[in-house]
Amino acid sequence: MALAAAASVQAAEPDASVMAVKRDADLAWTQVPNAPGLERAVLYGNPAAPGPYVIRVRFAPGVMSPPHIHPEERQIVVLKGTWWVGSGPRWNRAATVPLPAGSFAVHHPGKVHYDGAKDEEVIVQISGVGPSSTKMVDEAGNTR
Repeated sequence: MALAAAASVQAAEPDASVMAVKRDADLAWTQVPNAPGLERAVLYGNPAAPGPYVIRVRFAPGVMSPPHIHPEERQIVVLKGTWWVGSGPRWNRAATVPLPAGSFAVHHPGKVHYDGAKDEEVIVQISGVGPSSTKMVDEAGNTR
């Protein structure tokens, strides 16, 4: 009897006015423009608009972003795989540092960095306060 009651409780969705729920199967992954092998899914908010947002970014094996900046602080949790990170305007895959699943990092606003996957798929969850953008930089650190 208790098992049947527990099963029916688990099957019920929470009241949407109390909490918003998004399961992994509900995520709508989209290709990031001009970045083959990089996909993102918006979990909460709108990164392009003012206000808080939460996104997931999926890197295919071997895909790394070149040096870039964001105008806002971003908090990142590595959910799957080993995420490789580096800083500075000169892109050097060999100088990246591994952050395994469970790691946490903060991108400070306007600071040049690069990141991605080496030999496995990587998924990170990023939160911040928009509007968000990504601007590529040249080897002198100037935005393109």
